[in-house]
Amino acid sequence: MAKTSVKDGAKSSAQDAQDKAKQVAGQAQEKAGEIADKARGPVVNQVDQRSTTVGEKVKSNAGDVRSAAKALRNEGNEAPAKLAEQAADRVEKVGTWLTDSDGDKIIHDVEDFSRQNPWAVAAAALAVGFVASRALKASSGERYASSSARRYSTSSGQSYATQQSHATSGGQAYAGAGAQ
Repeated sequence: MAKTSVKDGAKSSAQDAQDKAKQVAGQAQEKAGEIADKARGPVVNQVDQRSTTVGEKVKSNAGDVRSAAKALRNEGNEAPAKLAEQAADRVEKVGTWLTDSDGDKIIHDVEDFSRQNPWAVAAAALAVGFVASRALKASSGERYASSSARRYSTSSGQSYATQQSHATSGGQAYAGAGAQ
């Protein structure tokens, strides 16, 4: 009988520990959800504000494209005018969606698109990364040239490169100690 009561006590203790672990896990999950909701709030607000601003600008651009389509029609260019009008319609729809949608809806739509088209998202990320790397590479030459000029400037204010170009442009380049 003593063995049975020890086994029952051990089972009871194990069950209590398991219940306590479930309770702690539930509380941790609840806290994580609260923190995520707090972090999501400002992001949703920013998306909402910025999408409204961008939507208004996009709709304004659609109006500009419509004006161009009208000018093309007045000049007798019906085919390009029709294409411009179609582009304006699509741009205006995007602008209206951005203006009318709240931050939650936009984030939800982007998440859905990302889940349905992961390769499209990966390709877009690759394209953005490529463009960013090219922009950084193009600007690095300018930054390097300006920092090099500052680094090699002399006390007279002239840079090393300027001194070299003056020396060679006058036709009297320094050729060494023995040259006369």
